[in-house]
Amino acid sequence: MNANGQQRGRDVDRRPDGGGGRGAQSRQVVWDVVGSDIGPLLLAATGSGLVTVAFHATDDVRDKAVDRLGSRLGAEPVRAPDSPLLAEPIRQLAAYFAGGRRDFELPLDWSLISGFNRQVLRELVSGVPFGTVVGYGDLARRVGQPGAAQAVGVAMGANPLPVVVPCHRVVESDGGIGGFGGGLETKRRLLALEGVLPQPLF
Repeated sequence: MNANGQQRGRDVDRRPDGGGGRGAQSRQVVWDVVGSDIGPLLLAATGSGLVTVAFHATDDVRDKAVDRLGSRLGAEPVRAPDSPLLAEPIRQLAAYFAGGRRDFELPLDWSLISGFNRQVLRELVSGVPFGTVVGYGDLARRVGQPGAAQAVGVAMGANPLPVVVPCHRVVESDGGIGGFGGGLETKRRLLALEGVLPQPLF
């Protein structure tokens, strides 16, 4: 994420409905499922920016994610594959998986995350570029909480915007791959795409 993309994300926080609570009833929420090298992804966006990326978006996963999103944001999500709110996220993700994009330049809606978790994810998106990794403890130190490695792991698991906010780049300090909400094979594939790990043979 470049500086402009990060700034646009901060702008969302100052909006009256930035927390997904009061005032969110008038919010538009659109979504669609798109194919990718790591399986179907559910993408959802509001007028403020991309708000959710969900892995393995089978019908069951999709339905649960959409229901949860509506509950959290206080608005009924609408499937809208041709929405201009989704066009650029879809285009940039396709370019990323094709090897033609390293950084996402998208407005992000941070409404689904707050507090320490949001602080950690902001540091991740601004400070850990394509093709690099960071340890849980190191990321904790970067946000001024050197003893919070475990809490950083929790924040990664709560990330509503994986791939775009690259929690796959957070690994164990001993060289282990660490956990991942999308499954370890998905994490390995993303790290291989970025050249951190060898490409799988099959």
